[in-house]
This record gives sequence, structure tokens and C-alpha cells, in this order.
Amino acid sequence: MRNIKVRVHKSSAKLKKEDQLAWKIAEIASDKAPLNEDAIDMVINRIIDNASVAIASLNRKPVISAREMALAHPRENGATVFGINSNQRFHCEWAAWANGTAVRELDFHDTFLAADYSHPGDNIPPILAAAQQKNLSGMDLIRGIITGYEVQVNLVKGICLHEHKIDHIAHLGPSVAAGIGSLLNLDTETIYQSIQQALHTTISTRQSRKGEISSWKAYAPAHAGKLAIEAVDRAMRGEGAPSPIYEGEDSVIAYVLSGSKAKYTVPLPKVNEEKKAILETYTKEHSAEYQSQALIDLARSLNKKIKNISDIKKIEIHTSHHTHNVIGTGANDPQKMNPKANRETLDHSIMYIFAVALEDGKWHHIDSYTPKRANTKSTVELWKKIKTFEDKKWTKKYHDPNPNKKCFGGKVLIKMKNGSKIVEEISVADAHPNGKNPFKRKDYIKKFKTLTNGIIESNESERFLNDVQNIRSLNKSELNKLNIQLKEEVRQNTISNKSIF
Repeated sequence: MRNIKVRVHKSSAKLKKEDQLAWKIAEIASDKAPLNEDAIDMVINRIIDNASVAIASLNRKPVISAREMALAHPRENGATVFGINSNQRFHCEWAAWANGTAVRELDFHDTFLAADYSHPGDNIPPILAAAQQKNLSGMDLIRGIITGYEVQVNLVKGICLHEHKIDHIAHLGPSVAAGIGSLLNLDTETIYQSIQQALHTTISTRQSRKGEISSWKAYAPAHAGKLAIEAVDRAMRGEGAPSPIYEGEDSVIAYVLSGSKAKYTVPLPKVNEEKKAILETYTKEHSAEYQSQALIDLARSLNKKIKNISDIKKIEIHTSHHTHNVIGTGANDPQKMNPKANRETLDHSIMYIFAVALEDGKWHHIDSYTPKRANTKSTVELWKKIKTFEDKKWTKKYHDPNPNKKCFGGKVLIKMKNGSKIVEEISVADAHPNGKNPFKRKDYIKKFKTLTNGIIESNESERFLNDVQNIRSLNKSELNKLNIQLKEEVRQNTISNKSIF
């Protein structure tokens, strides 16, 4: 690995493109580095994971809307859309839009947390769609996905977006562009221009994740993937981009992030070095913000120890800065304490999540979010008793560069009405690579079968699982096998006649 130093340069300095971060990223995207076998296996896991959550969300309103928009853009020999017969093809950018929305909707796929947040699995829908439209092979797809993960993970390590309230999709646009560049075997110059265009067009604020959180939370990464495909297409046609996009005098760093005096360090593999960042990422056992995963597991265990939940006087959750300020009471967001809040808001409220998991001793991707569940009197009462606090110790653990020491949990102090106290802590979720029950291939398959049960036929389930696990042998024009078709009677279609497309 090498550390790339990134700072703002005056226009008069005429910073060489070879010294720019976007070029350094393009270099590793265009190299022919050998593929790591463990990384290949993890790609398979994450394609299964993405399919699980995408199929489970296919009849939710935002996903239906996105799918209907995609269906208005058919293209012969294009890309497939989840739930639609594989013989029907669509423009790849619109397939990426529909499938990306489906993957993101339930907040239930993989994650990587460091200086910033990310869901690297968001790279898969646009890279897969581009691969299908260009009639590429399974190994081509694997190379593209591995690059996408590599770029996003390392940008997340080096550049914090959220401190400036910039949404994390600003790292996704460049990573998708880089991944598609690898997929298509493009030259460094073309990928360089693609990355810059993709970043320029995918900067947005984090208001999408605060207040009355709308469906845009699911749409945001899908939109970034769509824009990245379009950026690559323009660059392939010889078009340029704003440059230097990171280091310029009026650039992203200078006026969106930490300013003209800022200095960032982004780790990247050396040219022709194996890309293994995907192995540092982790998926979710529970359908909620990742920083709640370990605390859900702790709540489940506490459920067995507390005989009467109504005897609780108050609950303190001592955790990292991120958990406290993003999904905790530190966000100063009244919606996170509102029983009438929508699902998108509830899955970003650790107070609600901990209350439900403590009461129920479990978590369910549908049942735990129903309006009836959120408005249960006992739950509301417990919910109001919970407050979060930043503990510098947990913030330090959160930022530890060593993946084996990095933690996303916290300490919970429960004060009972009789004056007694219960104090317990948890470092990482059970499903985390360092947790009690790390996710393996069998767990990804179990998650897939659980989430798709009753939605797809059993033979379609087995067919998909067999094809994806044999992805190495999928030849050109066979990537449509990674699509999944629904029972016709299961899929819901248009929910509104008001549209442009």
C-alpha cells in the first residue's frame, strides 16, 4: 500500500495530472493486478447479499417507482432489472437506478466505516448493469466489483465527508466510475476523466438522512451509480471533466470539504498490487443503520436478563461520536423520537431500535418497523427513557486503523426503579468478522432464502444461488443469470399514473 497526500493547489501551480488523486485512482483501476481468491469469494457473498435485500424490497413504494421508471427505457441487449423476466432488457443506467434503489431501500446490505460512512455494495448494481450491457464475463464483473470496493473503502478511510454534512455517495460516484473502468479495460486517461465527472455530479448534502427522511435515502446511491455510468460514457466519447477535481483552487476540497489549508491522506494499493479492501467490509444481520448492529445484539441478550422491562427507569448508551450524533440523541432531531416517523427515520434512531430489540428480544426487517409496532404504548415509554452520550474511548475505537481493533459498539447503563444498575458493553456485532458468529457463505445463503421466501419460486432460488457461486465460469452474455425473476402474481406494478416517463 502507499499513502497519497492530497491538498489544494493554486491554479498557477499547474498540478500535473499524474500527481492528482483521481489519476492515482485511475492507475489502479486500469492496472492488471492479479485477483485475490478470498476477495473473489467475498464478491460472490456480496452479490448474494445484494440480491437478498433487493428482492425483499421489490414491492416497497420507492422501489416500485424506480422500477417503473426503468421499464420506460427498454433497450435491446441492455441490462436486466430485478423481478423482471431476463429476456427484457433496459438501458444500463436505468437498470442501475432500479436495482440500486432496491438494494438500498431496506438499509440491509454491507457497510464500511472509518473516517466516513459507506455501503460498498452500492457499487454492484451499476457495475453489473454495465457488464450486462457490454456482454462481459463473470471474471470481468469480478474485477470491476473488486476495484469499486477498493476505491470506495480507501476514500472512506482518507476523506471525511460527513463532518461537512456531505452525503457519502460523493465517494460512491468515483468508485463506480473506477470499477466500470476496470470492467471495460479502459485506459488510465479515460478512467481519470470519468472519476472526476462522477465526483463533480454526485455531491449532495446529508439532509437526506435527517429530519423527515424521504425515499431519497434509497435513491441517493442508485442515482450516484446512474450518474457514474453516464460519466464513463461521456469520457469514453472523449469528453473531459472539471480538473483537478480534488486539489483545484475552487475544488471539492477547497470549497465543499475542509478548505484550502486541508491535508488528506488516502491509502491506495500500489499499481499491480492485489486489491483486498473488500475483505475489510462487513454485512448486516439486522435491517438497520450499521452502528446499531452490535447494540441490537446487546439488547437481545439483555432481554433474557430483565424480567420486567417496565421496571426500567432510564437507559444510557455510551458510544462513539458517530453513533451519538448520527442516530442518537446527539443528532438533536425530534423525528428520531417520534412514533409517527417513517421507516427511513426509525432505522436511523438507536433509541427506537434499542427499545424494540430490548422488548422483543429479536429484530425483524418488516415487523420491527410497522406503524403499530412503533406506536405500542410500552415501546414509546421505553423509547423516551433512552439517551445517548459520546464516550471518547468508543470514538477512538471507531477510528482505529487496525480492522481487528476497530469497534462499533458501546456501553449500556440501565438504571432500574429499585435503584439497581445493569452495565454491559459490546464491541462488534455478532455477524462482524470479529464477532461471536461471523457471517460465512452459509449465512449469506440463509439470509437470501429467508428474505426471498414466498417471493420467488424455490427452483429460481436454487438456480440463482448455483449460478452466482459459479460466477467464475459465466461466459460473455451470461451475466443475465445473475438476475432474479419473481412470481408474476407477487410483483406489484404502477402505483401512480402521474409521471413523465
